[in-house]
Amino acid sequence: MTYLAKPRLHHPSLERNRVGYTRRDYEGKVSTLCAGCGHDSISAAIIQAAWELDIEPHRVAKLSGIGCSSKTPDYFLGASHGFNTVHGRMPSVLTGANLANRELLYLGVSGDGDSASIGLGQFAHSMRRGVRMVYIVENNGVYGLTKGQFSATADRGSTSKKGVPNPDAPVDMVAMAMQLGATYVARSFSGDKAQMVPLIKGAIAHGGAAFIDIVSPCVTFNNHAGSTRSYDYVRQHNEAVSRIDFIDPAPERIAEPAPGEAIDLPQPDGSILRLRKLHADYDPTDRVGAMEHLLALQERGEIVSGLLYVDPMARDLHQALRTSTRPLNALNELDLCPGSTALAKLNASLR
Repeated sequence: MTYLAKPRLHHPSLERNRVGYTRRDYEGKVSTLCAGCGHDSISAAIIQAAWELDIEPHRVAKLSGIGCSSKTPDYFLGASHGFNTVHGRMPSVLTGANLANRELLYLGVSGDGDSASIGLGQFAHSMRRGVRMVYIVENNGVYGLTKGQFSATADRGSTSKKGVPNPDAPVDMVAMAMQLGATYVARSFSGDKAQMVPLIKGAIAHGGAAFIDIVSPCVTFNNHAGSTRSYDYVRQHNEAVSRIDFIDPAPERIAEPAPGEAIDLPQPDGSILRLRKLHADYDPTDRVGAMEHLLALQERGEIVSGLLYVDPMARDLHQALRTSTRPLNALNELDLCPGSTALAKLNASLR
């Protein structure tokens, strides 16, 4: 089989961002996914978000597991660091890399099979420990690489391509992320790029564990009548609770918006998330209220999207462990082994 290669040369008229890159510089290899796969739309949104944020590609580390979704990091940010782990083990490898070098931006890409089944335990611990990363699950409700079996996120009663109903209750990773301690939780739809891009930009700027569940229909095995992960179903049942705009760092200006207009949430890097509430009574900083709203709409068969929960005062794993401000991989032997005098003092403090 022959695949077309993208040309290396860029047209001189292509727009460049503030660090001198064109949008093409954030792309990767040609996708080998099925034509129309929602995962390719997510890759495009990641490319757009990174370009708009003026991120230098070499400052990003992208990690993934196994599955259709975990192939996608090959299709974006081709000049960044990358590591493809084994099935379900992306969160622990990302955690280790984050502890070794805190100066990189960490992007974990996974799927509903990779994270909600074999990797469920690793997902849980990365959320509760507050590892600073953007954790994206490309959720299609099936195992696409092994011909369309139901995944753990498939809704009960949803039917397969052959018409067989799913008898099991679904794992809701959004609800789990909120319960486990993630400090930025969102859901989106691969068919809504206008919503995806600012959500991803906000997650990158966030100071803790950011989780985004993106419903991404599998056009080969799960885009039929009876599927709750098809394009038609999601468009008909999508209920957005909020819309966000991402604002680059600028001198602070204080204003009091009228009730129901907008909420500005400062982020650790100085940027601002501007949340426009579509529901007047929805508070994205209320974890319990967000979970109750999520479950209430689930009972009505609706898919809640938008920024569901955010903690503006988020802490990450490095703050909790009080690690060195210098990356651990930059410390030398003298830094790591201070000598017998320091060891004796430490032992004495434990007696």
